[in-house]
Amino acid sequence: MSQIELQHIIEQIKPVSEEKLAAAQARFDSQAKPVGSLGRLEEFGSRFVAITGKDKVAGKRVYTFAGDHGVTAEGVSAFPQEVTPQMVFNFVDGGASINALARHAGAEVLVVDMGVATDFEDMDGLIKRKIAKGTANFAEGPAMTQEQAIQALLTGVEMARQAKADGIDLVGTGDMGIGNTTPSAAIAACICRLPVEQVTHRGTGIDDEGLARKILAISKGLEVNQPNPQDAVDVLAKVGGFEIGGIAGLILGCAAEGIPVVVDGFISTAGALIASELHPNVRDYIFAAHKSVEIGHHHMLHKIGQQPMLDLGLRLGEGTGGAVAMTLIEAGLQVLRDVLTFDQAGVSEGADQ
Repeated sequence: MSQIELQHIIEQIKPVSEEKLAAAQARFDSQAKPVGSLGRLEEFGSRFVAITGKDKVAGKRVYTFAGDHGVTAEGVSAFPQEVTPQMVFNFVDGGASINALARHAGAEVLVVDMGVATDFEDMDGLIKRKIAKGTANFAEGPAMTQEQAIQALLTGVEMARQAKADGIDLVGTGDMGIGNTTPSAAIAACICRLPVEQVTHRGTGIDDEGLARKILAISKGLEVNQPNPQDAVDVLAKVGGFEIGGIAGLILGCAAEGIPVVVDGFISTAGALIASELHPNVRDYIFAAHKSVEIGHHHMLHKIGQQPMLDLGLRLGEGTGGAVAMTLIEAGLQVLRDVLTFDQAGVSEGADQ
């Protein structure tokens, strides 16, 4: 695993076909309805076609990346660290929110252990890629080494390649890791060049004192580590998380493989921000699933140039918003395939639609 390998993957990322995008939109425009009247559903369908060259989703998969965080020692979370492995077991057993919503969407869920502070036995549905038992406390020094950051990215790329090999053509991102809104806010503050207070919120529901500790921890981390906002790998290494690196790598890999990727909420978007900074074309493969209640989320989406598909007040993570958003992409494609043109339907076109 090396910087050279990562660079090779980045160089494989190509622009999305403008011709395919225009052709799909032309099909929507010819249908027996006012032009543009199905709004963003038309955008979702056209973008999927432009990325994949297909008008139907063959296979869907959500990768939920899990990792622990040393910065929890600063009192930044309302939940203890042992919740991370407990939730991993729940994911694998099929009893979590992401499992329910993925079943609704007809998507498979795979959990990737990137850095949980607990060792797991082999289990169906769990992919063991542990880099370390949690990151270091970035309030005191780098969260991880540069080599570990690249390893996390390449692990995500591996997942994208496996998805491609398995015939998956729509991928969703998810996360699990107590304390992980803290590194996500740190990434947002650094890359978006915003004050820590402007991107830091309550995560799992911390009180005012907890929020103050969280803001202080992030401020200390940025001051101690001095991450370079123009070097996304450096930002990941100094204030990120292993699961965030895995998500970023998955998004990079999906872009390289020509797979659209539905990015969940705040933590997943931190990964998307890292990936988009590594190559500008990455953002064209991203569907932003929803608007998180985390205050830093819209700043990251603005930086990436994405408008959220949904605004449902979600703040869970796991990939839940992404699973719901997958169904909207399929709805757009259903319209693209099934709705007749004016000529086919024998309907008169309006003079001015």
